[in-house]
Amino acid sequence: PLPADEEPARLVRPQGDGLLLMSGRVRRVEITPAAAELLRSLQGEHGPLVFHQSGGCCDGSAPMCYPAKEFRIGQRDVLLGEVEGTPFFIGALQFEYWQHTHLTVDCVPGRGAGFSVEGPRGLRFLIRSRLFTDEEYARQQAEPPLHRGPLEGETALFRSL
Repeated sequence: PLPADEEPARLVRPQGDGLLLMSGRVRRVEITPAAAELLRSLQGEHGPLVFHQSGGCCDGSAPMCYPAKEFRIGQRDVLLGEVEGTPFFIGALQFEYWQHTHLTVDCVPGRGAGFSVEGPRGLRFLIRSRLFTDEEYARQQAEPPLHRGPLEGETALFRSL
């Protein structure tokens, strides 16, 4: 990792009176090369995007990917991190179940149930998961709590990524 003053600007987020540097934390979400390629293509077509993992009734293991300007982050949604410059949020209740889990965004052929932007391409995002190691879990205990709710200046931030 780069020193904090050399991190790319897209990784720095407003956090109250200070900044939250996402790359200094234990990574809670990553992306496979195939899913990253799909996401970059979708960013070119739709502009800035946002992932949201709700754990709802339809495709509970499938993260939904929406244009950032068309999706409102809830006050209790948890920012897990970002992949390819795209913020990844999870619903508060789902986070309670998955807080000990590392998530990897992948893509597979098929259509999911929902309005995620990759659907018309005949592909769908899905989550692969594993439990955090003892070392990762111990490091998390020393980290500040994850950001909850919309980011300050959310629309402007996502449009500038």
